[in-house]
Amino acid sequence: MAGGFGPADGVQDTILSNLLNEVDRARASLQGEGSEYCEECGVEIPEARRRAMPNARYCIACQTRHDQGAVSHYNRRGSKDSQLR
Repeated sequence: MAGGFGPADGVQDTILSNLLNEVDRARASLQGEGSEYCEECGVEIPEARRRAMPNARYCIACQTRHDQGAVSHYNRRGSKDSQLR
């Protein structure tokens, strides 16, 4: 009798389980513990910032530099001129 595309040997279950474990690991690292001191310059992160953002890893000055350095190449306006380039 033909098996078809069914889970004959549990390989798909193993792949799915490994994938879900990696997703959980990535989520845990995103929601990880913050730091008392900035990871870049070593200055103490103010308590108000740590309460507002429990996973903050940078002081305000370093976070501002990181945010300014982020570049998005996504076209938010969606004009035809920019789509033709």
